[in-house]
Amino acid sequence: MVRDFKNIRAWQYADDLAVLVCSQTKSFPKEELYGMTSQLRRAAISVPANIAEGASRKSRTEYLHFPNIAKGSMAEIEYLLHFSKRVGYLRNNEYEKLEELRKRAAGTLHGLTNSVKKETGKADHLTSEPPRV
Repeated sequence: MVRDFKNIRAWQYADDLAVLVCSQTKSFPKEELYGMTSQLRRAAISVPANIAEGASRKSRTEYLHFPNIAKGSMAEIEYLLHFSKRVGYLRNNEYEKLEELRKRAAGTLHGLTNSVKKETGKADHLTSEPPRV
């Protein structure tokens, strides 16, 4: 069962986050182009890319693998945004805007993985507590 990834809310928020990250990192120091800038952009783009790839998989078990990878990238984004703020690459208002969208994307991604887990019969491994966002 192939799904249209563009209709998946978690993908929509993650796509918006990736676009915002690419925009906000333009002001990062030039010496960070191949360091922080690249790493943050790759992590941000990885989330919607993995959701899209998973949506193309036929079985729900295969599908579930990719949102789980995306969750790891989302955690990486969380730290990289935090670090970027601490070292002064992001101003408070830029950080808050990114972090708000990241939390929204992370929450919907968590919901997506729970939904797919229930469909695959793996709901018995779910925790009642959502991830720290």
